[in-house]
Amino acid sequence: MNNREKLKDKKRIVIKVGTSSLIHKSTGNLNLFRLEKLVRVITDLHNSGKEVILVSSGAIGVGFKALGLAGRPQSLPLKQACSAVGQGQLMMIYQKLFAEYNQGSAQILITKETMLNDERRFNAKNTFDQLLELGVIPIVNENDTVSTEEIEFGDNDTLSAVVTAVVGGDLLILLTDIDGLYTDDPHKNPGARLISEVGEIDEKIEGMAKGAVTKVGTGGMATKIAAANIVTDAGADMVIVNSERLDNVNKVINGENIGTLFLAHKRAHFDFKQYLTERPYFQKG
Repeated sequence: MNNREKLKDKKRIVIKVGTSSLIHKSTGNLNLFRLEKLVRVITDLHNSGKEVILVSSGAIGVGFKALGLAGRPQSLPLKQACSAVGQGQLMMIYQKLFAEYNQGSAQILITKETMLNDERRFNAKNTFDQLLELGVIPIVNENDTVSTEEIEFGDNDTLSAVVTAVVGGDLLILLTDIDGLYTDDPHKNPGARLISEVGEIDEKIEGMAKGAVTKVGTGGMATKIAAANIVTDAGADMVIVNSERLDNVNKVINGENIGTLFLAHKRAHFDFKQYLTERPYFQKG
């Protein structure tokens, strides 16, 4: 059985979707057709016997549109206000869509402090475990409304990786606006090649990521490689795949060779807190 075939056996799956995958780029409004299809794909995956956690961006974007602001907010207080408005609206839409398929869902808001505090992290894991045992799909976002730094995790790529590590996930799927990791920026270099599989993240791989940055959202390819470092060291696989076709999630789970697969190589003394406090790509600068 090859590495792609093994993805069929993954049980606990975290799916991260970015803002750029959920909005109409011309208006910044929610793309309800894509949102509905995402919910359908996730529900069907759950119906097949998988445990699924969704990490969803979009709260700030929904909020600033709801408040009638001309553009995306720049100041931290305004971002927090937009998040407070947008998070409720986004969750309401998710719950309505999941309810159409008779699927329960729950909101979980996380801060970096929660993940760094052993007791809070333990309690968070218990909450996730209980919800999954009850057949509920947790929908996770960073709690931007109480963050004391500007987007504490930096992006939801990092958040989804931390969630995967904390809950003992088997697989993280990053849905983004690019097909995967390329040897160079495909927007600029037509000769750039898609890398199908990464067994080890070395300086060469990290160097490729610096040149392949997505155009929408807070996270580029470098943040996805940083996420892969956490996930693979924690003992889970990770796949970067294009969100243009949301059935790519099914293709990944069915073992098809799409996107870029990062293979797990669990470290005996893995401590993701080091990644959040010491690794250079998580530090503010």
